[in-house]
Amino acid sequence: MTQPSHPGLDGVAWRKSSYSNQEGGDCVEVAVPSPTAIAVRDSKNPHGPALVFTADAWTSFVDAVRAGQFPVG
Repeated sequence: MTQPSHPGLDGVAWRKSSYSNQEGGDCVEVAVPSPTAIAVRDSKNPHGPALVFTADAWTSFVDAVRAGQFPVG
Protein backbone atom coordinates (compact mmCIF):
# COMPACT_ATOMS: atom_id res chain seq x y z
CA MET A 1 0.00 0.00 0.00
CA THR A 2 1.42 3.38 -0.98
CA GLN A 3 1.49 5.97 1.77
CA PRO A 4 0.45 9.56 1.02
CA SER A 5 3.25 12.06 0.67
CA HIS A 6 3.45 15.51 2.14
CA PRO A 7 4.13 17.95 -0.70
CA GLY A 8 6.57 20.57 0.50
CA LEU A 9 7.45 18.57 3.63
CA ASP A 10 9.85 16.02 2.14
CA GLY A 11 13.22 16.28 3.83
CA VAL A 12 12.16 18.56 6.69
CA ALA A 13 13.46 17.72 10.16
CA TRP A 14 10.67 16.51 12.44
CA ARG A 15 11.08 16.65 16.23
CA LYS A 16 8.94 14.91 18.81
CA SER A 17 7.19 16.99 21.44
CA SER A 18 8.84 16.92 24.84
CA TYR A 19 5.37 16.11 26.20
CA SER A 20 5.15 12.86 24.21
CA ASN A 21 5.62 9.73 26.26
CA GLN A 22 8.14 6.96 25.63
CA GLU A 23 5.48 4.21 25.45
CA GLY A 24 4.38 5.25 21.96
CA GLY A 25 1.15 7.04 22.83
CA ASP A 26 0.10 10.65 22.39
CA CYS A 27 3.07 11.51 20.20
CA VAL A 28 3.13 14.76 18.28
CA GLU A 29 5.93 15.81 15.95
CA VAL A 30 6.57 19.33 14.70
CA ALA A 31 8.58 20.62 11.75
CA VAL A 32 9.38 24.07 10.39
CA PRO A 33 9.31 23.77 6.60
CA SER A 34 9.74 27.54 6.13
CA PRO A 35 10.07 30.64 8.32
CA THR A 36 6.35 31.27 7.94
CA ALA A 37 4.96 27.75 8.43
CA ILE A 38 4.71 25.07 11.13
CA ALA A 39 3.79 21.45 10.33
CA VAL A 40 2.34 19.00 12.87
CA ARG A 41 1.81 15.24 12.55
CA ASP A 42 1.17 12.11 14.60
CA SER A 43 4.52 10.38 15.11
CA LYS A 44 2.81 6.98 15.18
CA ASN A 45 1.67 7.63 11.58
CA PRO A 46 4.50 9.58 9.90
CA HIS A 47 3.15 8.90 6.41
CA GLY A 48 -0.37 9.95 7.36
CA PRO A 49 -1.79 13.45 7.24
CA ALA A 50 0.10 16.49 8.45
CA LEU A 51 -1.40 19.84 9.37
CA VAL A 52 0.39 23.00 8.27
CA PHE A 53 -0.24 26.30 10.04
CA THR A 54 1.06 29.80 9.49
CA ALA A 55 3.63 30.73 12.10
CA ASP A 56 1.24 33.39 13.47
CA ALA A 57 -1.63 30.90 13.81
CA TRP A 58 0.65 28.38 15.56
CA THR A 59 1.90 31.04 17.99
CA SER A 60 -1.70 32.03 18.81
CA PHE A 61 -2.60 28.38 19.42
CA VAL A 62 0.40 27.74 21.68
CA ASP A 63 -0.30 30.95 23.63
CA ALA A 64 -3.93 29.87 24.14
CA VAL A 65 -2.84 26.42 25.36
CA ARG A 66 -0.40 27.98 27.81
CA ALA A 67 -3.13 30.32 29.06
CA GLY A 68 -5.40 27.32 29.80
CA GLN A 69 -8.01 28.19 27.17
CA PHE A 70 -8.38 24.52 26.25
CA PRO A 71 -9.24 22.71 29.49
CA VAL A 72 -8.48 19.01 29.65
CA GLY A 73 -11.05 16.49 30.87
